[in-house]
Amino acid sequence: MTHVLDVKDLTVTFRQEGREVRAVRGVSFHVEKGETVALVGESGSGKSVSALSTVGLLPDSAQVTGSVRFKGAELNGASENTLRGVRGNDVSFIFQEPMTSLNPLHTIEKQITESLALHQGLGGASARKRVLELLEKVGIRDAETRMGAYPHQLSGGQRQRVMIAMALANGPELLVADEPTTALDVTIQAQILELLVDLKRAEGMSLLFITHDLNIVRRFADRVCVMKDGEIVEQGPTEEIFAAPSHPYTRKLLAAESTGQPAPVPGSAREILRTDKLRIWFPIQRGFLRRTVGHVKAVNEANLSLRAGETLGVVGESGSGKTTLALAILRLISSEGPILFEGADIQGRKSTSLRNMRRHLQIVFQDPFGSLSPRMTVEQIISEGLGVHGVPTGRSARELVAEIMAEVGLDPSTMARYPHEFSGGQRQRIAIARAMILRPKLVVLDEPTSALDMTVQVQIVDLLRELQRKHGLAYLFISHDLRVVRALSHKVIVMKQGDVVEAGPVAQVFEAPRHAYTRQLLAAAFDITTIGAA
Repeated sequence: MTHVLDVKDLTVTFRQEGREVRAVRGVSFHVEKGETVALVGESGSGKSVSALSTVGLLPDSAQVTGSVRFKGAELNGASENTLRGVRGNDVSFIFQEPMTSLNPLHTIEKQITESLALHQGLGGASARKRVLELLEKVGIRDAETRMGAYPHQLSGGQRQRVMIAMALANGPELLVADEPTTALDVTIQAQILELLVDLKRAEGMSLLFITHDLNIVRRFADRVCVMKDGEIVEQGPTEEIFAAPSHPYTRKLLAAESTGQPAPVPGSAREILRTDKLRIWFPIQRGFLRRTVGHVKAVNEANLSLRAGETLGVVGESGSGKTTLALAILRLISSEGPILFEGADIQGRKSTSLRNMRRHLQIVFQDPFGSLSPRMTVEQIISEGLGVHGVPTGRSARELVAEIMAEVGLDPSTMARYPHEFSGGQRQRIAIARAMILRPKLVVLDEPTSALDMTVQVQIVDLLRELQRKHGLAYLFISHDLRVVRALSHKVIVMKQGDVVEAGPVAQVFEAPRHAYTRQLLAAAFDITTIGAA
């Protein structure tokens, strides 16, 4: 039987600064027609490198040996013309970070149309109709008006859905999905996975699925290949691997899940933050005179409070207003309504008046690589805030950097290195250290664990809980991963299309949700393992 993809003894070696780094070591696996095979493992295990090598997408510094056959035809060493005919047509990719894959200068419609024109010769009204169909299929609301949008005008989840639409445009026989649901909220994640399952069944499409989320793999994949340090340490049918894993590393991955709960908030804890009917509306302006003809109602009358040592989880779909709410609280975008920080209203204050307070209001972003300057050393990145707000008397900046690096679990001797020399989990620790060195009182955590594999997620959650306990930090924690929200938060608010539809203690909201939308979110998060079940 001819496999759709047959990889045998694949080895990938990179030449870096006069030395060789072997990223993949003798990997062998296959994907059959209509089958889903999952490559799982931690960051740096060789999953993505293995997938990229199948159609020659690695840089010139990579030396690839072994065999890669697509429907019996050898691709390793094939001509560029042959590979170009396979890429995007027979084999399509969905990459993890859509912002680096989408052209910021072109509209969504133009980018999808380019793929249709290249492989199918579609243009004009036919292409537009197909683009609209694809965008609706992947769950983009009001798709017809969003076709003219640029990538920066979409949320992270919406951008990922555009990437999925582009990959599906030409009806590929093999879809390589590299962490395709990382940036998606749980309800859309479930929809996208159901969509992929339906496409596989209807069109006989095969899937090579790369992920760190074993909850998805459990029932979504037919077979699993577990990778560690560039090797496949275990592979077999999904049910067998999950029921009786034979390798210690597989057992470690399966056991990795954020559990427990944060330390109780002292009854005497002071209030750090309060908002009262906070509203964030963006004007829609049309015509030559740019008259306001309506508003995008990003957030409607959000009321929340947060004490020292307390975490407020903010959950909801992409575009529900979670990040917009946080940016308004930090006074990074305009809003209406009181924002009380330690009892003082900071709404409407001038930038000079806010500057002294900014050291107490910090943020950790979702993407630990995109938020760190590649041209700065770790020492420069972490100490940058000290240059703005001043170094405490009697301490040197270098001394403070070493201290905070040790506190977040980083080796201070590595402070002269650059971000690309660290793993994803280490980069997120650098981002946390940059925020914590100023000893803030309120930290906004915007999806800080979504791009991390499960074992590293657990470590970051434990670190955040320990820092909160030690320093009495207040966290505003934005996430679509309800398991992590439950492990880190004391309270939670649920947002839908700009409205807070439910709020309360985590235990109350999770165990007895009152709103239908909350129940939908919880069902999507904790019943995700049923996807693809017969």
